[in-house]
Amino acid sequence: MELGLAVPQFGRFAALSSVLRVAAEAESMGLAGLWAGDRLMTPLRPKDRYPGGDGRIPEAHRVSLDPFAVLSVAASATTTVRLGTSALNACWYPPAILARSLTTIDHLSGGRLVAGLGLGWSSDEYAAAGVPWQGRAARYDATLDVLEAIWGTDPVAYENELWTIAPSHIEPKPARRPPLYLAGFARPALRRVGRRGDGWLTATLPIPMLTAMWDIVRRGAEEAGRDPAALRMAMRANPVVTGAGDPPWSGTVAQICDYLATAAEAGVHEIILDLQHTATSDEHLLDLAGDFRSRLTTSGAA
Repeated sequence: MELGLAVPQFGRFAALSSVLRVAAEAESMGLAGLWAGDRLMTPLRPKDRYPGGDGRIPEAHRVSLDPFAVLSVAASATTTVRLGTSALNACWYPPAILARSLTTIDHLSGGRLVAGLGLGWSSDEYAAAGVPWQGRAARYDATLDVLEAIWGTDPVAYENELWTIAPSHIEPKPARRPPLYLAGFARPALRRVGRRGDGWLTATLPIPMLTAMWDIVRRGAEEAGRDPAALRMAMRANPVVTGAGDPPWSGTVAQICDYLATAAEAGVHEIILDLQHTATSDEHLLDLAGDFRSRLTTSGAA
């Protein structure tokens, strides 16, 4: 199992100095990836429950930097670490513009992009972005179609009731087609991962639930004539490090690492460790990341 880190982006870590320092030191530490999320706002009276913990939107999400911008900065401070999105709310963006933004990061980083996309969970954010909440699954599938077309060979052409791309040259192309990781937990979303994705973006879940969902992904791949063994599972973990708690959501580093090691045995290929909800400074975040890496390496999980 590989260990990645959420790039500084939220709360007290929404600063250029944090992005530059943490990105460079994470690469020096030997971490596999730097990953950016996608938040737009924190409604005072949200219509939808936040999918995790007690259902409340994390305090750190009240301040949020643009994922494309922070990954561009991270690319400038690193040379080898992968740069991923976990996950972009794909429907917020016209797909031709989404393709341009992702391709730019891939082009400027020398082919290090992992494109992680999801549907999102907040109808309030959809309304603010001017995108209909209804019909989002069909919009998402069409977005994937456009990305595949643009990342293929020129001339590119696409037309449906949402977008029209006249036959065109759209360049540059990515250094290689970026791996496409898809998020989701409902059965249709999991089957879509197997049918269309290179990997599944998940979150910390009870291990039996995780493996049951992974089985759906793998069956979806088999039914589509794809090799399920080629798929990767990347788990985002947002722990709060405390003296004791309820792993994997809170607890000591050792307790959380025990869960992550079990997740590795269950098939997780990469952990995306988001420490912005528990660290108090850049130095603290990096110290915690080093502690997680050391313990997981010692246990044989990483």
